[in-house]
Amino acid sequence: MSRPKVFVSRVIPNDGLDLVRSGCEADVWPDGLPPSRGEVLKRVRGADGVLCMLSDPIDAEVMDAAGPGLKVISSYAVGFDNIDVAEATRRGILVTNTPGVLTEATADLAFALLMAAARRIPEGIDNVRKGLWKTWGPMTLRGHDVYGATLGIVGLGRIGSAMARRALGFDMDVLYFNRGVPRDDVLPKGVSRCETLNDLLDRSDFVSLHVPHTPDTHHLIDRNALDRMKRTAILINTARGAVVNTDALVEALSDGAIAGAALDVTDPEPLPAGHPLVLLGNCLVVPHIGSASYSTRARMAVMAAENLLAGLAGKRPANLVNPEVLS
Repeated sequence: MSRPKVFVSRVIPNDGLDLVRSGCEADVWPDGLPPSRGEVLKRVRGADGVLCMLSDPIDAEVMDAAGPGLKVISSYAVGFDNIDVAEATRRGILVTNTPGVLTEATADLAFALLMAAARRIPEGIDNVRKGLWKTWGPMTLRGHDVYGATLGIVGLGRIGSAMARRALGFDMDVLYFNRGVPRDDVLPKGVSRCETLNDLLDRSDFVSLHVPHTPDTHHLIDRNALDRMKRTAILINTARGAVVNTDALVEALSDGAIAGAALDVTDPEPLPAGHPLVLLGNCLVVPHIGSASYSTRARMAVMAAENLLAGLAGKRPANLVNPEVLS
């Protein structure tokens, strides 16, 4: 009996890749950069399954190229806005993701970005490397206190809740705003709900974004939102780049409407080296590394592989995004 054919759009840790190869005829894209659109369309032909990254748009054209045998699309990410889930559901294709496993690693990075931006750590490193550190100075690289400050969390899901736990350890006052159902039933002690986003923006010293990218959250943080924030406030985004209006953020950082920003995600992504956000001294940008710890990426690989193999075997994957496809 022939083994199912799958396309894996990037090399993933062996913990998961070995599982895929043990059960499938796997075509693995070997390059560190994503495959081109043309390569994706060519390599998915006749595929029973696809294991994709968040940088791979999987739409009707890709599904057409794969053909009617495509059974499962396994995303190596918690987010799946790169996949046309409605179209996959219409065709009876299972879509899966890797939720939960990257919660703590992403919250670690979000809080690290908060602290690095608050205390201007990257600027300090640059000063030392450029030979600008001549002496201790009472006015040198003054930053913003974290201990006792107010953190506003937009989106109190798994990662937002983990961020709140870290902030409470620094005796921060923690606020949150959810666009959907309030999370009062699961609130850690010391976390308060804001009725509106504007209320959160008005009161927070740091604003950390933890919402998915949807039509409702596209450019949720626009110039109006940035103008609501304190001039001493810092924005942290480890969610999706398009939740923030990039042009508005550049303007707000340039004219001092807010003190700074720390970004793990951007729009566009990646940012060109000469982009204003990269060049601004009060903006810290890292290359989408929220889940980039050895153990987290390995667990993600195993989860994505197990989701893929379950779908190919006709079983219900543990992390099914579109359960309605089964009915």
